Amino acid sequence: MQAMTKHLIHPAPVPEFEEEFITGLKAIFEEKIVFNQLLGLQITSLKADRVTGRIDMRPELIGHPAYNRIHGGVISAGLDAMGGLAVMAAIGARHMDETPAQRLQRFYKLGTIDLRVDYLRPGISEHFELRAEVLRLGSRVASTRMEFLGADGKLFSTAAAAYIVS
Repeated sequence: MQAMTKHLIHPAPVPEFEEEFITGLKAIFEEKIVFNQLLGLQITSLKADRVTGRIDMRPELIGHPAYNRIHGGVISAGLDAMGGLAVMAAIGARHMDETPAQRLQRFYKLGTIDLRVDYLRPGISEHFELRAEVLRLGSRVASTRMEFLGADGKLFSTAAAAYIVS
């Protein structure tokens, strides 16, 4: 218990990313992963310990026409993408001794091993916020948790995932 209290009082410092790294990671995530473009998924915040994104609702994303509810596949794909982004940020933070270009090359081995999504309520909103953080970054596997929220901050879905990192 004493070690836990010590950790809570003095958390490890979170490194700040260089503009080159942020720009490169956004290009990979928002442009080179074309499916993220299809979803309309945009990065809104990129930190070593937490990432956030946004999806604007549009007719192509409707899963239930009577209610203009977002499709569950959009939710799960968005959460999976954000979990992967959180892992990328954590890997980038772990290797701050490398150049931004070297760190960006590390992401091409990343892949989803397992994904669990809990749909808590219907996704009806003008836009959605997605959040993700890494719970554990090992040498081979990373574990994450994610949230999918409405414009008013209401939680619509949660997820947990594992990713291969080597």
